[in-house]
Order: sequence, then C-alpha cells, then structure tokens
Amino acid sequence: MGRLLAIICGVLALGAAHAADRITVAAAADLALCLQDLDAAFQRQHPGAEIRAVTGSSGNFFAQIRNGAPFDVFLSADLSYPKQLAEAGLADPDSLTLYAVGHLVLWSTNPAVDVSRGLAVLDSAAVRKFAIANPDVAPYGRAARSALERAGLWQRLQPKLVTGENIAQTAQFVQTGNVDAGIVALSLVLAPAAAGSGKYFRIPQDQYPRLDQAAIVTAQGRGNALAAVYLAFLRSPEARAVFDRYGFLLPEK
Repeated sequence: MGRLLAIICGVLALGAAHAADRITVAAAADLALCLQDLDAAFQRQHPGAEIRAVTGSSGNFFAQIRNGAPFDVFLSADLSYPKQLAEAGLADPDSLTLYAVGHLVLWSTNPAVDVSRGLAVLDSAAVRKFAIANPDVAPYGRAARSALERAGLWQRLQPKLVTGENIAQTAQFVQTGNVDAGIVALSLVLAPAAAGSGKYFRIPQDQYPRLDQAAIVTAQGRGNALAAVYLAFLRSPEARAVFDRYGFLLPEK
C-alpha cells in the first residue's frame, strides 16, 4: 500500500510539473503572425515551456474568459478588456502590462486602387467591396469605423462594406482578392507572409482612438508561475525587437 501511494504521488508530481511548464494564451488577431516569433523567442529562453496560443477577436475572448474559458494569459488589442476583467476579479490587476500600440492601414492588392488617396479611394469606382473587422467585437474594427465616421464615409459606404470576424480574417479577405481593399492592422501587412503583397497607406493616428494593447494574467493563470514569466518576457528587449519588427509602437510611459 505504501509503495502504491508513493507511485501515485510521483505521478501527480510529474503532472503538476508538466502543467507548470505549460500556459494557454488568448491573443488578439493582430498578433496572429507576430505571436509565432514572440513565442519562439520565449521558448529559446525557456526550452521546456509549452505555449498553447489561440488568436481571435479581443471582444470574443473577453466574453469567453468571463464565462470561465481556461486561458492563463490574455493579450488584448483593447486595454479596456483586461481592465474590466481585473475589476471583476477575473484577472490579476498587478499583472496588467501595456505591450504595444496598434496602427490602422488601408491595404489593397488590386493595382487599380490607389491607396495613397487614403480613405477617399473607398468611395471610388475602383473599390466595389472593402472590409473591416467586426466593430462589435474587434478593437481594430471599432477604430476603422471611427476613422470612416470622421471622414464622413461610414453611412455612404455601407453597400460596399464586408466585415471579417476578426482583423486577421479581414486581412485574408484583402490578400486573397475577395475585396478590393481593407482597413487592417499594420502588423499583419508587415508580416513576412504578406510582404510585397499590394500597397498600404498608414491612416493618421489622430483619425481614430489610440489602440493601446495590454496583456494580463487571468484568475486561472494566477496559479501558474509560467504565466507571470511570460508577462515579464513581453517587457523584455527580445520581445520589443519582435514588436518593432511588426510595426507596434512602444506605449508611452
């Protein structure tokens, strides 16, 4: 009996050690390609670490975490979501980390679309359909709608509008030619997978609310030491180099 208990305890200890070397990460879709480089850099520093990452719209992840989804770390394209989780006791407020500021760009792979004209080109005959991310759940979609409203184009362009579930899907619509143009994240246009595809115009930042992006350890992640280590890594020079490569600004102090 004593030997059996020792074996069981040993198995449980091994299981706990394995869990401590694994984190689940919910990340905003603008990080879909950047995250691969980030996680590779993290795993070079922590060879035994396993990262299970899922990307999607920040609003959807926010709702899932509120309903008990098993994520240890949440990387949001909107600072308000992790803040709300912390206020509700569903995340560790001390872990809140601003890691980047996002940028909107107008992107097209259609040679007939002159993106240098800015948002006005969306009202031209060259653009039959254009895409933004769903503004109800995607921060980049809300920012795109704000930019279009400021330009006086939101209502006028409704017949041409296509919405993606998240910003990564929106970028895919543009890259595959399913739409003539799209308002997407600079990080996705600068990714190696999109390099040389079409042309983009950086929408001035004063045309839409600033996209402060933040990470936080969830209530579930509090018990996983690796989650805190991952958050610390996001503030490191190695992570900063990756963020810079994908066009993310360092947040203001």
